[in-house]
Amino acid sequence: MSITKDPPGRSPGSLVRALRELPASGRTAYGPQDREAAPPQWPVVAVGLVLAVLFLVGVGAVAPATMVGTAALGLALGFTLFHSRFGFTSGWRQLVAVGQGAAIRAHMLMLATASVLFAVILSSGFALAGDPRGFTNPIGIGLVVGAFLFGVGMQVGGSCASGTLFAVGSGQSAIVLTLFGFIVGSMFAVFTHTFWTQTVPQGPSINLAQLLGYPGAVAVTLLVTAGITVVTWVVARRRTPPPVERPPSARGAARVLRGSWPMWVGALVLAVLNAAVLFVSAAPWGVTSAFALWGSKVLQAVGFDMAGLAYWQVPANARSLAAPVLADRISNLDVGIMIGALVASAVGGAFVLHKRIPWKLGLGAVLGGIAMGYGARLAGGCNIGAYFSGIASFSLHGWIWAVVALGGTWVGLRLRPLFGLTNPKPVDSLC
Repeated sequence: MSITKDPPGRSPGSLVRALRELPASGRTAYGPQDREAAPPQWPVVAVGLVLAVLFLVGVGAVAPATMVGTAALGLALGFTLFHSRFGFTSGWRQLVAVGQGAAIRAHMLMLATASVLFAVILSSGFALAGDPRGFTNPIGIGLVVGAFLFGVGMQVGGSCASGTLFAVGSGQSAIVLTLFGFIVGSMFAVFTHTFWTQTVPQGPSINLAQLLGYPGAVAVTLLVTAGITVVTWVVARRRTPPPVERPPSARGAARVLRGSWPMWVGALVLAVLNAAVLFVSAAPWGVTSAFALWGSKVLQAVGFDMAGLAYWQVPANARSLAAPVLADRISNLDVGIMIGALVASAVGGAFVLHKRIPWKLGLGAVLGGIAMGYGARLAGGCNIGAYFSGIASFSLHGWIWAVVALGGTWVGLRLRPLFGLTNPKPVDSLC
């Protein structure tokens, strides 16, 4: 039973009110670390390691060494995402539903750290694969519509872009449906590319580093992330949210390899890895452009002329379509994340295949994935490409994406019960 539910004979809500009267020092953002990780699943670990080796060898056969390095970083990203359970979807849900901002504070630490590292790399003008360039996208109607759809979709679909990949890798079968929806939604965006780029007015691209220089852009980013961190503390003091549930964890030094990791550790490691992706591949971490490529490759294989579509006539896109999938930078990051999460989950004893998926949950996964796939293409990215890498690249579109996607999250929370999904409540013992 939830520890915040009212016991017999007590007036409704009295315990909740008592918790709210606690001083801030008497409350915690995280629940107890009282669950120990299951033993490693060595056969699954072995499969994951073999897949990782085959993956890197396959990339090396069709792409230069920097692409192999990028693929290896994808493996590290998947390992980190799973062990830290670094959530974007759950973090935004917890904030909107009950005012729990622990995950958002981890986001701000990640963004602040990445912005400093990105500034060093971008200002140097040097990366292993060429001139490093961040993600800067236009501010316009497509951004607003796309970010809103993504915010709704990640709550209905149960995962974001990066979360979908590491959940699939760790055996969460329902999220395979979300990935399928992502690909379908991305294909809808491919077929409507001309409308959104030529009919709908395009806004300007605004980069803070170009306006203020890198020192000024870093200063603004640090101030904004610090301000948001303070706001989450203020909200928590007023709403007294339930603490965040901790996943099972190994003890002692084994925790490094077997997990789980504190979210703040995940935030720092992800920031370093994103900067490493920028340094090795000359561009930041992204996720969703690969879904359009995968869907188009499938349709092309069954006879569709995808190269004639306007989306695939954009020079960079055309090169990706003409090349093998393992020569595509984003595809290698995505595949690496899934394999890295497979290894991490098995080492942590947490790889589980779900055999039965309720139809409502499955429907929500597909519809949410479609909304996210379509929205990500309109908005120029997802929670990674637009939010994380966009803000770290000092693009104003990243912050606007976050605000609009937060509004989409509010709507998505109200749709979740239709698909058999629950939302955190103030009376919950954990969220």
